[in-house]
Amino acid sequence: MNKAQLLKLFGKNVKIERIKQDLTQEQLAEKMDVSQNYIACIESGRQNMSLGKILELSEVLGVDIEKLLKFSNT
Repeated sequence: MNKAQLLKLFGKNVKIERIKQDLTQEQLAEKMDVSQNYIACIESGRQNMSLGKILELSEVLGVDIEKLLKFSNT
């Protein structure tokens, strides 16, 4: 797996969890004090996210960080 694939899979996980929480990108961005564009770039795999921000994201979404970092179906 290369970096681009990893970012896309991470973004997909973020989007799934955001939708489960019934949040828009704008609402999630507001809760994290980031721009809606930043969230859109994360979800599309165009932006890298620091480990600290991933931890904050998991707390905002109320999910274990491992759920966001799961990249296979096994």
